[in-house]
Amino acid sequence: MRAAGPSFRLDGKRALVTGAGRGIGLAIAQAFARAGAEVTLCARTAPEIEAAAAALCAEGLVATALALDVTDVAAFEAAIEARPAFDIFVNNAGTNRPKPLSEVTEEDYDAVMGLNLRAAVFCARAVTRQMVAAGQGGSVINMSSQMGHVGARDRTLYCASKWALEGFTKALAVELGGQGIRVNTICPTFIETPMTKPFFDNPEFRAAVLSKIKLGRLGLVEDITGGAVFLASDASSLMTGSALMLDGGWTAD
Repeated sequence: MRAAGPSFRLDGKRALVTGAGRGIGLAIAQAFARAGAEVTLCARTAPEIEAAAAALCAEGLVATALALDVTDVAAFEAAIEARPAFDIFVNNAGTNRPKPLSEVTEEDYDAVMGLNLRAAVFCARAVTRQMVAAGQGGSVINMSSQMGHVGARDRTLYCASKWALEGFTKALAVELGGQGIRVNTICPTFIETPMTKPFFDNPEFRAAVLSKIKLGRLGLVEDITGGAVFLASDASSLMTGSALMLDGGWTAD
């Protein structure tokens, strides 16, 4: 008898996506809902996530908005504790302040490390506590970057935060594997989003980026959603502690 093919469906699963107001986070939330999940979109910008959730519901899908700042550890933890355990968590909220180290300020450090690492760690703590208590397993997807595997000019803070997130992911995968909770990262190359578009208006910067991407183009949010659905679904049931490189070949050399 032939084995059944892998299922990329998320029916019956509850998913939480942070940074879901726009860009990659919004695209992932939409993809999850269309794959059958009940999705909660989390971001500080209430109008954006409420409109996105309403649009998904208008498609006959299930989506709700959760407006809060993930850097407020106590508020995030309280919101998670007030809800049933999630099956899928995408730790997506993040930021960047590219500049030479000589120009980096303490405020820059606190902003980048506070959101990309501190908030990611404590958000994962809140969500996985609930997963463990429910005894149902789950999938945690930490949004990392190709910059969690290489270095780049003007990205000392960003690289530091993403390299740390990669180590955190591997350690958490070891810690929670026995509870059936898988923990992986997605590592995109440069993706055209509302946040990154202004950088690409600089022809020199755009050319420099494209020279490193072996496939010769910038990434789109749609290039990330397939990997996210894969990691959220049973199709990746034996995958944990790994980094899914969606970098167009940037790190291949």
